[in-house]
Order: sequence, then structure tokens, then C-alpha cells
Amino acid sequence: MADEPEPPGYARDGQGDHSPGVVLRYLRRIDNRLDRVVDDVRELKIRMTAVEENLTSLNRRFARLETRVDRIERRLELTETAS
Repeated sequence: MADEPEPPGYARDGQGDHSPGVVLRYLRRIDNRLDRVVDDVRELKIRMTAVEENLTSLNRRFARLETRVDRIERRLELTETAS
């Protein structure tokens, strides 16, 4: 994999800056970014739950409307009878 770019601060001859402070700095950045991702996923779960609840409510309403339309069609004799 000689064509792949090296990470920042990396040196093949061992002359790169790999002090514990630099590594710790990168780990803190990763930790902060991971915390933001976790928060975003938590928010998305909450929003998705709300969407699912609203969809369930709409499905119930459509089912009731379908029942009412069927009843109206029967009363007005608009339904086809089975022969």
C-alpha cells in the first residue's frame, strides 16, 4: 500500500512527532467527535419515534375513514353486489 497517503505527523524513518501529547490530542478529538455522533443518533431516535407515532395515528384515521366510506356507499347502494 505504498500509494496510500500517510496520516498527519507520520514519518517512516521514525522522525515524526509521536509524543504522547500529540496522540492524546488526536484521541480527544476523536472522543469529542464520537460524543457528537452519539448525541445526533440519540436525537434521530427521538425524532424517528415521533414519526412512527404520527404514522400510526394516520393509519388509524385512514382505517376509520375507509369504514365510514364503506358504510356510506352501502347506504347509497353504490357498492357492486356479488353475483
